[in-house]
Amino acid sequence: MGAPARGRASTKRMRASDNPSGACVKRCTPGTIGPSRQLPFGAGVTRRSRPPAESAGTSPGLRRTAMLQALRPLPGGWARAALQGWGRARAPGAASRPSARRRAPGTGLPAWARGVASQGLGPAPDGFPGLKAEQQQQMAQTLTDWERRLLDRLGNGLLSGNRSCLAEGITLVESTHRQKKHLAQLLLQKVLTCQRERERLNGRRPLAFRLGLSGPPGAGKSTFIEKFGTTLTEKGHKVAVLAVDPSSKTSGGSLLGDKTRMIELSRNMNAYIRPSPTLGTLGGVTRTTNEAIILCEGAGYDIVLVETVGVGQSEFAVADMVDMFILFISPAGGDELQGIKRGIIEMADLVVVTKSDGDLLVPARKIQTEYTSALKLLHKKSKSWKPKVMRVSSKYGEGFTELWEKMVEFHTTLVASGELQIKRQNQQKVWMWNIIRENITEYFCNHPAVRNQIPSLEEKVVSGDVTPGLAADILLRTFSAVE
Repeated sequence: MGAPARGRASTKRMRASDNPSGACVKRCTPGTIGPSRQLPFGAGVTRRSRPPAESAGTSPGLRRTAMLQALRPLPGGWARAALQGWGRARAPGAASRPSARRRAPGTGLPAWARGVASQGLGPAPDGFPGLKAEQQQQMAQTLTDWERRLLDRLGNGLLSGNRSCLAEGITLVESTHRQKKHLAQLLLQKVLTCQRERERLNGRRPLAFRLGLSGPPGAGKSTFIEKFGTTLTEKGHKVAVLAVDPSSKTSGGSLLGDKTRMIELSRNMNAYIRPSPTLGTLGGVTRTTNEAIILCEGAGYDIVLVETVGVGQSEFAVADMVDMFILFISPAGGDELQGIKRGIIEMADLVVVTKSDGDLLVPARKIQTEYTSALKLLHKKSKSWKPKVMRVSSKYGEGFTELWEKMVEFHTTLVASGELQIKRQNQQKVWMWNIIRENITEYFCNHPAVRNQIPSLEEKVVSGDVTPGLAADILLRTFSAVE
């Protein structure tokens, strides 16, 4: 009985010795890590095991065999990702870090970058227009080998509908790191170029329907999305939900709890839910909501739902990002006077009264009538569409069929009249200016002449020697004089 035990122990030791990297590798049972696992940014490429130092005469084939032995216990996805990075073995005597080498001008460009760079002004996709070939090439030349491989992996995976690549892509565009923001723009360039070609083949018609869902806190937006998204997936649509949660002013954190109200939808493989924090951005959305919408459309989702945080009367930034802006109100959402106040009401293409069931059924019918009459007094923002007021019950699933029919009618009407295409073109300009406003404060504060005067002027403002307006004028004059 003792001999077999020693045999098993020796087998374990032999298996441990097969790992040339010397790293502790944990065996995973089948099904514990599936292909849908969302790995961290760059996982599987930068955190790969390295084999021990070898002699100069070792062939790349033997080195690859050693890596296969080291990666055999790992799940297939991780092993493939690591082997793709390690398979490009460097020759003896080459630089110790091939990923740190810079690309020579005009060489080694990814396939999609070569196609863009060879067309002069390029295809000028929406959101990144007018880049000349030399500008495209200059942007690509600053990338390392690892960054080029990352862009190719994310771009190709995202355009083929890979959910993990979509998640990594959104994480990349949400990053505030300077180099990662640079990578995000190149990724968006690739996706937008592909989307432009797809729309050309579709007769210049949009491939996706963008819906913005907004309303006060507690209006039932997340519960509505759970039922509505499930209904759409049953009709054969692929639904992406971009849920925005408020960030704390004290700690900077965010709960990101909207997904907890979408349990069934989150299990649906035809739906993708991505919660994101506002990080201080006003208007109910994040600073990268536009980019996330583009990436979701590139991944093949034909309906994108953008759920804002609980907003007030003057927060409707999402209206400049979507095709249809839907306002949710509860049965106790005020009287007719609230409906005719300027602000978020006049931006709505559709008003939905939620919780229209039980004891709230009568109040819901009353507020529907009042808002219907109030909308007649507001200025029309579309020549071919009149805003409607409808009632739904997420608890019993009532009103969803009629609501979807109105949405389809809206989309069909605006596409036929050409308003939707013009609307999206105008939204591109709004997107550009939003980015400028976002970065201009940082550029102003980091200017050397301004940065040197800020501490002293802040002290004078705090002590009361200088008014805030005068201090601001001094800084602005300093900035304009230097420029």
